[in-house]
Amino acid sequence: MSRPLTLLIVGSILGGWPMRATVADEGMWLPTDLPAQALQAKYGFTLTEAFRTKLMLASVRFPGASGGFVSPDGLVVTNHHVGGDAIQKLSTPARDLMRDGYYARSRADELPCPDVELNVLQSIEDVTARVTAAVTPAMTPAAAAAARRAVTSDIEKDSFTKTGLRSDVVTLYQGGLYHLYRSKKYTDVRLVFAPEAAIAAFGGDVDNFEYPRTSLDVAFFRAYENGKPARVPHYFRWSAAGPAENDMVLVTGHPGTTNRLETLAKLKHRRDVTLPYDLARLRAYEAALTQYSEQSPDKRREAANVLHGVANRRKAFAGQLQGLLDPAVLAQKEAQEAELMRPVVAGLTPARPDGALTDRYPGTAWARVAAAQRNLAGIERDYALLERGDAFFSDLFPVARHCLRLADEVAKPNPERLREYRDSNLDSLKLTLFSPAPVSRSLELARLTAALTFLAEQLGGEHPAVAKILAGKSPAGRAAELAVGTKLADVAERKRLVEGGRAAVEASRDPLILLARLIDGEARAVRKKYEEEVEEVERQAYAAIADVRFKAFGKSVAPDATFTLRLAFGTVKGYAVDGETLPFCTTFGDAFKRWEVLEKREPFTLPPRWVERRAKLDPTTPFDFVSTADTIGGNSGSPVLNRAGEVVGVNFDRNRHGLVRNFVYTDTQARHIAVHSRAVLEALAKVYDAQPLADELTAPPPETP
Repeated sequence: MSRPLTLLIVGSILGGWPMRATVADEGMWLPTDLPAQALQAKYGFTLTEAFRTKLMLASVRFPGASGGFVSPDGLVVTNHHVGGDAIQKLSTPARDLMRDGYYARSRADELPCPDVELNVLQSIEDVTARVTAAVTPAMTPAAAAAARRAVTSDIEKDSFTKTGLRSDVVTLYQGGLYHLYRSKKYTDVRLVFAPEAAIAAFGGDVDNFEYPRTSLDVAFFRAYENGKPARVPHYFRWSAAGPAENDMVLVTGHPGTTNRLETLAKLKHRRDVTLPYDLARLRAYEAALTQYSEQSPDKRREAANVLHGVANRRKAFAGQLQGLLDPAVLAQKEAQEAELMRPVVAGLTPARPDGALTDRYPGTAWARVAAAQRNLAGIERDYALLERGDAFFSDLFPVARHCLRLADEVAKPNPERLREYRDSNLDSLKLTLFSPAPVSRSLELARLTAALTFLAEQLGGEHPAVAKILAGKSPAGRAAELAVGTKLADVAERKRLVEGGRAAVEASRDPLILLARLIDGEARAVRKKYEEEVEEVERQAYAAIADVRFKAFGKSVAPDATFTLRLAFGTVKGYAVDGETLPFCTTFGDAFKRWEVLEKREPFTLPPRWVERRAKLDPTTPFDFVSTADTIGGNSGSPVLNRAGEVVGVNFDRNRHGLVRNFVYTDTQARHIAVHSRAVLEALAKVYDAQPLADELTAPPPETP
């Protein structure tokens, strides 16, 4: 929808908007629009400027997750499952850090991670006017998409050139606002402490998204600058007491994606098309990884982190689908949408006796979103398989694609490049591309076999793309050719191709490079259709809807999560399920009791040192706790804070009742789950002989000179 039509919609509002009542503790709030009045009214909490500053500068973004500084010497806390990729890459058959855990007893023992980038937000600038001005009403969707890409590219490049900070233009309210986020990067990141996977994920997949829980899902890393621990003026001190029942808590972190402001048509498409496809994909991957893991202890170690990620997404998506299959959820969304559309329709079209508020009104933004879903239905599977890479589930295929595309993209003017190859993104891309982390060829073979089989299942064995990709071989045979024949596991070969440019890539006969080249034209074409016929259409339409929402509610409705820094808040309290009241926290004693009741079998095995030191532990020590704070995937590792800004917990999961929060907020039974700060201190001191680390967490702040 063009901006003039947006203005027409807003100008047509006749009044009579319903006042939006605050819904419990709902909201993942922007640092620039924190709900100070709501916090004061409900909790008597005054949000000071100093507190705002600390929230922003002490919060840390991990790849796909969250964390926070917890000492002035660059110490960072997150979840074990967030750090699992790094922990796995630092492991060897002779030193299995996932199985045995790790504690660096001196700074010299802290282990450099091969490819971890941490980001700390430094500033936010509203660039909405500049972005929207670049798109004119006369533009076709293709021209509008190109103009939007160009202006965001220019904004990011100008910012990076001036500040040296990572610069990202972030879309908020699905196109209603655009903010420029500037972040400081740390690429020298070292492992300080990780418990054994058996206690970090006690209960395994059985307990994933469940409560009560008894897991020590924490890990500590340290950010370095110029070879020395980073000195950070803003950090969260660790609370020795932790939270009590009914305490207010705040959660700071980087929630990934929510869909609460999407239209009913978009949600129905997710229910009927997107989620069923994703679940089929993840189940296929999970089955293959499980089978691989059962072949030997080494293979289990190699696959552990990938398998955990796949199983976690499968369970999350299954919960989301259950939510969208609940008629009450869609009825709630339909009622909200109808109320928001009411004055818009009244201003644009004659009243209808049946009261229908659907895409029968071709002039509304909602109808354009519905039309975009019809466009998406025709290309979504091809986009996912070929461009997103679902047909090539592998560590090394993305390497091949980047080597190929870098040669083409860096030769173009910056605004014309694909987003991931813009100047502002190249350093982060190369950190991953040139990672020295080892790659298991046998695991690559298993993953590629599963992915190529899934490709054929989805498109059929005689589909032209399938025939071209399999090249006359079975999925297993083609996967073997790719996984065994490639040289891209060698970082030196990757650098040779990138530094050699187009000539080196074109001369390469590496099978993965040849595969990436083989499907690049089709992948780029379907990406172009997606960006122009779906993404751009949705963005313009949602910008119009956002204007309507702003007119009605201002910014009292938080934007959907976008993996950018947000603040949530809530109350520490238990809940009732099937007539049983679950407590707000579990204890160390609960962990040992469950271990015994379930006969000490996986995934309810305790590490040997926990068993050996059981007598030293206070069984009443709080282990994990729950609160009503509004979190989602991406909040893994988020610091949970008390009124003083101290860490009282580390968020690591939601319960199954909270999976519907992607679409609607509820606090009846939905909870986020966090490790209690006392549990961490007790375990460090009495299980891991890591009192120096505990002391660093609780040390008084350094004196100001």
